[in-house]
Amino acid sequence: MPASPIALEDAAAVRQVQDGDMGAFSRLVAKYQDRVVNICWRVCGNLEDAQDLAQETFLQALQKIGSYRFAASFYTWLFRIAVNQALSHRRKSRRITLSLHDGDGEWPEGAAEGRTPADEEPLARLAARELQQRLLRGLDSLDDDYRAIIVLRDIESLDYQEIAEILEISVGTVKSRLHRARMALREKIKATD
Repeated sequence: MPASPIALEDAAAVRQVQDGDMGAFSRLVAKYQDRVVNICWRVCGNLEDAQDLAQETFLQALQKIGSYRFAASFYTWLFRIAVNQALSHRRKSRRITLSLHDGDGEWPEGAAEGRTPADEEPLARLAARELQQRLLRGLDSLDDDYRAIIVLRDIESLDYQEIAEILEISVGTVKSRLHRARMALREKIKATD
């Protein structure tokens, strides 16, 4: 499969960084920093921690960029570092917080797909908000591996191959783990009914 224009652009930037061009690394950081913070936030559950983890992710990427071998796309390689950082942090801290909203119960801009509840009837909005809260609590209570795979697939919309590369597992394992994660989440949501 031919490389995408983005992958080719990233590969050229990585080569420049490997040759000592820190401006190229700054461009990669600017390009991916929001997505890295977002994925760290959704996995670890705390925005301030996610911002620190994103910095650690880019620092680790810079330290290891000399060993990057272009086997995976740069963003897949970078996301692997970010997910590992966030999971490691989550395992260490074990804080449970609502991670997919901005503190007042509202989804961050662009996090909800398509619909805005502004046009819905008040009872429908209330029901949707209650379901959202149950979903968030259920997601927060999942095992780390299940949480990560749901974030990568259902929130970040990555394909199975990208997830397999990020988590360093087979595509078949991605599919079976995702199925088990969704079933576990469904059970957790049912338990709160």
